[in-house]
Amino acid sequence: MVSNGPERLFKRYEGNPILTKFMWPYPVNAVFNPAAIRIDGETLLMVRVEDLCGFSHLTVARNTDGKNDWRIDATPTLKANPKFGEKEWGIEDPRIVWLEEDNAYAITYVSFHEDGPEVSLTFTEDFKHFQYEGVLLPPENKDGTLFPKKVGGRYVLVHRPIVRGEKHIWVVFSHDLKYWGYNQVLLPTRPGSWDCSRIGIGPPPIETREGWLMIYHGARNTAAGSLYRVGLAMLDLEEPWRVIYRSREWVFGPEADYEQIGDVPGVTFPSGAIYDRASNELYMYYGAADTSIALATADMDDVLAYLTSSSNRI
Repeated sequence: MVSNGPERLFKRYEGNPILTKFMWPYPVNAVFNPAAIRIDGETLLMVRVEDLCGFSHLTVARNTDGKNDWRIDATPTLKANPKFGEKEWGIEDPRIVWLEEDNAYAITYVSFHEDGPEVSLTFTEDFKHFQYEGVLLPPENKDGTLFPKKVGGRYVLVHRPIVRGEKHIWVVFSHDLKYWGYNQVLLPTRPGSWDCSRIGIGPPPIETREGWLMIYHGARNTAAGSLYRVGLAMLDLEEPWRVIYRSREWVFGPEADYEQIGDVPGVTFPSGAIYDRASNELYMYYGAADTSIALATADMDDVLAYLTSSSNRI
């Protein structure tokens, strides 16, 4: 079990960063904030790619071990779709889940409207052809992800609207992915803490024996800019609006050079995770300094033991 504190739960992969702009088959400024999923024995990352105009699109990278020898699509995989009101300012920060009820992969991502960012949805079966569903929630909103299955007969979506200037994590429910209700704050920012300025969901929630594991990012504004660190929370399996545990301390934060030096220094932004149940290993993919992609791994038993300790109980 872990003995060196929460910041040692996750171990950085020695080959970090695993994806950089220098690996890309076409000119780009940065690659970061990927979605992640396992498909047919391969790891698939849907990567946020910033072009030389400053706008983002999504490109798929694949490999067998989740670490090395990535095969990257030769052209952008998914771009803003004006037919659905998405402005040419780009799309960002995807999350992917397999929705068995719909027999398809659901990709939530940030698109843009004149009034700001919004949460959009598209479906795919092969990551080549996409069925656009359009905007799920209006601006100003970011960090949206669906749960990987319905709970109590309803789709569950976590998101981060800006309400009265506050930037908490909210949860909302739907029977049909079109009409959403029962919107409520799930996780608030904590005044004075490491996650006091803004928080947002990381990867989609992961179903475990203890509940829905939620990895999230929290930011604290400083005189030198915002520091983005990583926290954990646990939601009830049957009542996912109920938080059972929440880490008081951050469990991962910017330390390595590639996390401290880049377009936005001091950022570790998790957005994709894969839980290998056979090995009990948790792979966390994150954007580093808004410039490259890195990987950290953890033993799920260690993560659950830490998070469900009495000091983290709500």
